[in-house]
Amino acid sequence: MKTKEEIEKLLIKSPHLKNSDPKLIATYWFRELEHKGLDVKEITAMNFLKLFAESRLTNPETIRRMRAKLQEEFPELRGEVYYLRKGEKQKQWRNDLGYETNK
Repeated sequence: MKTKEEIEKLLIKSPHLKNSDPKLIATYWFRELEHKGLDVKEITAMNFLKLFAESRLTNPETIRRMRAKLQEEFPELRGEVYYLRKGEKQKQWRNDLGYETNK
């Protein structure tokens, strides 16, 4: 299971994951557990935590960074939150900081 390819598939298949790292990480781990042959409906929290503690699940920071890298490389994988942050909010911040010269 290649992290980059799997995250790209998830972002394409489920656009709501573009805006939420916790949802993306949970979905990625769900599929990772299935890939390992574990029944995700039967696994206990203790077993899950043991897998996580033993680094047998992909690090959440790795998933987050890979999502950010993919969205940097492929704008079509960016979510609505990105455009809100980079669009109107960025204009407002620039205005508030006095960077806008076209007043």
